[in-house]
Amino acid sequence: MSDGNVRAGLVGFGAWGQHHANAIKVTEGVDLVAIAARSDSSTAAAKEAYPDADVYSDFNELIARDDLDFVDVVVPSHLHHAVAMAVLGSGKHLLLEKPMGVSLGECDDMIRLATENDSLFAVGHELRLSSMWGKAKAMIDEGFIGDPLYALVELSRNPYRQGADGWRYDIDRVGSWILEEPIHFFDLARWYLEAVGQPESIYATANSRQPDHPELHDNFSAVMHFSGGAYAVVSQTLAAFEHHQTIKITGTRGALWASWSGAMDRTRHPTFSLRAFNGGEVVNVPIEKPTGELFELEDQIARMVEAIRKNVPLHCSGVDGRWSVAMCLAAEASVKAGAKVSMSDYL
Repeated sequence: MSDGNVRAGLVGFGAWGQHHANAIKVTEGVDLVAIAARSDSSTAAAKEAYPDADVYSDFNELIARDDLDFVDVVVPSHLHHAVAMAVLGSGKHLLLEKPMGVSLGECDDMIRLATENDSLFAVGHELRLSSMWGKAKAMIDEGFIGDPLYALVELSRNPYRQGADGWRYDIDRVGSWILEEPIHFFDLARWYLEAVGQPESIYATANSRQPDHPELHDNFSAVMHFSGGAYAVVSQTLAAFEHHQTIKITGTRGALWASWSGAMDRTRHPTFSLRAFNGGEVVNVPIEKPTGELFELEDQIARMVEAIRKNVPLHCSGVDGRWSVAMCLAAEASVKAGAKVSMSDYL
């Protein structure tokens, strides 16, 4: 490591990849030394923004380097498996954007190879590191609400960005719109309720504003039942405005209610609050620092550095990432079948 710093490579320099690059740049203890970008325009942009980094048009050339400690992969969903397998096959540590894969077979391949090569493998569910969503989890674990019984994770927002070459609106490349953003909310719901069991079944429904593209779920809702009797509701609409996310969690002794709002999802100036009810009074819970996915990206890079340097646990493992994909695929199957789906077929 140069100057004792962890050395990072980045595969993908689109809109979101550029945010990852900035998160690496501003995080102590890590250097961004190599970037792989797909198009001529993105390679040119990477060279201009990060003149000290080596920039490649072929990600395999970046992965072939022997001086990288980990690689951060931020590419369209259908490319996750190929790039991740190349990284893990090289013996490097991996931070992979969600969804981990577009099928469970892809997820299983990655977990197997990471285990075989003793590589750290983190999946980009950065909301777990939020100063607010994470505070809610800490309060649940401390017993503030008693045994958790119910969780609602809900989002109302403007439509998705198209993505490079419109990949996000191509079902063959995105896999499912449930894998695109509701996957974060399934992950949070399972995380919040994990003390009382694991998901057993999902019933989901959805519709689209586009009659010729019913597979693009502008409105989506799911009910997920857990083995311990708790249940969660995950709901999203892309037919609204701005970006407004809410969680409500109730238990045998109390409740939590958190909300986050911004003109856009990628804002550094959101409004947010966490309120808690202990059975007697409602209190406002102080949040130590701003929350939002741009802040959590930085926390995610910092956690990866700590995991490499100090063996600190990863915020979201490959096993957790697989669970999130499994819940989304089960929900997609439920939408298509119009019936409840058992999670046993996805474990």
